[in-house]
Amino acid sequence: MQLANATALITGGASGLGEATARLFAASGANVVILDLNVAAGEKLQAEFSDKMRFIKADVSSESDVQKAVDLTLETFGFISIVVNCAGIAPARKIVGKADGIYGPHSFHLFEKTIKTNLIGTFNVMRLAAFAMEKNVPNEEGERGVIINTASVAAYDGQMGQVAYAASKGGIVSMTLPVARDLAKSGIRVMAIAPGLFETPLMLGLPEEARVSLGQQIPFPSRLGRPSEYALLAKSIVENPMLNGEVIRLDGAIRMSPK
Repeated sequence: MQLANATALITGGASGLGEATARLFAASGANVVILDLNVAAGEKLQAEFSDKMRFIKADVSSESDVQKAVDLTLETFGFISIVVNCAGIAPARKIVGKADGIYGPHSFHLFEKTIKTNLIGTFNVMRLAAFAMEKNVPNEEGERGVIINTASVAAYDGQMGQVAYAASKGGIVSMTLPVARDLAKSGIRVMAIAPGLFETPLMLGLPEEARVSLGQQIPFPSRLGRPSEYALLAKSIVENPMLNGEVIRLDGAIRMSPK
């Protein structure tokens, strides 16, 4: 599938990995609808690409919010051919440990919120977008759509304090093959990217010394990944029809230590 004249729905599209993907896709000729909770950043990006991009405030774990986003995409551009799920949260909390100065068990609410946002949110977007994609006219390869989800190396190398995050991303990894098999008859491919340490808003909030130290843990290149490199892989997945049902680690060969 080519990006020119395609229509992409990108969650978490106002910053980080999602923003980089939205920018590359729009620059490559795709129409883009970005879903995010950050209204100021979303509207700014929309204004920059006014002819190719729309923004809608949406919580990916809300059925009604995502359905409104799907409806907006169909009303504005006529179809959805690509989904990139980048929305997510990454809390740090041990299963038993200190939080706000109090020693105790992991917050049930925080674990539930992480699963709801990262895993259930991804599932929610996939199911509603796939239903719309099934109505597309297939291209010469028989494709009707491509879905790309964002996992994490934490799904495999979860560190101390990442129990909720790792569980949510492990669920995304586990969904990849069965959803690809479910949608194969419809000509919809499903892939996941598992990034390592990247220059996301979370990482950029750390002191420069800490960022450099983290980057040096990566075998090669020994630096934090750039969101533009995630976007390039997403573009390659869209354009290669044989990529389906797999998770690709994008991590510079890092294997995370326990802490």
